[in-house]
Amino acid sequence: MPHPVQDFNQRIIDEFRANHGRVGGPFEGGRLILLTTTGARTGAPHTTPVGYLPDGGDRILVIASAGGSPRHPDWYRNLVAHPHVTVESGVFTYEARAVVLTGEERDRAFARAVEADRGWAVYQEKTDRVLPVIALHEIARPGPPNINASSPGEAIRLVHDVFRRELSLIRTELESGGTTLGAQLRVNCLTFCQGLHNHHTGEDRAMFPFLADRHPQSRPALDRLRTEHEHIAALVEELREALSGTDLPSVRTEVTRLTTELEAHLTYEEEQLIPLLDGGA
Repeated sequence: MPHPVQDFNQRIIDEFRANHGRVGGPFEGGRLILLTTTGARTGAPHTTPVGYLPDGGDRILVIASAGGSPRHPDWYRNLVAHPHVTVESGVFTYEARAVVLTGEERDRAFARAVEADRGWAVYQEKTDRVLPVIALHEIARPGPPNINASSPGEAIRLVHDVFRRELSLIRTELESGGTTLGAQLRVNCLTFCQGLHNHHTGEDRAMFPFLADRHPQSRPALDRLRTEHEHIAALVEELREALSGTDLPSVRTEVTRLTTELEAHLTYEEEQLIPLLDGGA
């Protein structure tokens, strides 16, 4: 007979993979990954849906809450024994190195989590164990990222949807976050800004020259997209400046401006590039 928790997790996993990271139920509208660890005793792979926190750079954070259970979850014991793990975001799949945070670093990270979602504090209050906070550091590999797409055009659309979804989450957090700009919300915004910068830089240096060479007729559209990248970079810089202060309305204004401009840019880019990437000559 299937274990109820395992059966629930498998339904989430199946839905997550079928919908490129979008799920309903208790995880709807949240940040979720699939974390595959190696069994501490069995050596077999185990995949678990886990909520995560952006942390800038090449790492994200997960918390071994187990809903406030007195025991650490199995996935935590697994990654302590075997720190090499696999992360699925719904669009990207990558290998990562798990590092359990300690001391002040752990406490600061957990405080950010609680500031963003009081539920983490509720879980901590239910148990005597200190809930572990784990950093998952992406292991850099040569070549392009592993995108779960069937074609280059679909890959572009899926990556764009990642930005759309994250920006939507940030806007929701800004509207529901009270009167101050929380530390975790700052990290979320800055992580988004860095990811967008990296994406546009990669397009300017690799994809656009490739398409201009293969499809000379696309050069006017590519020139427009490059110009839009510069404009969006300026908006991102204005958001960074707003995040350095304490004026929450200013941050909301900049996020709204960026959302409007970025959505128009992503839509135009999809209209122009997907037919070239998937349509052949």
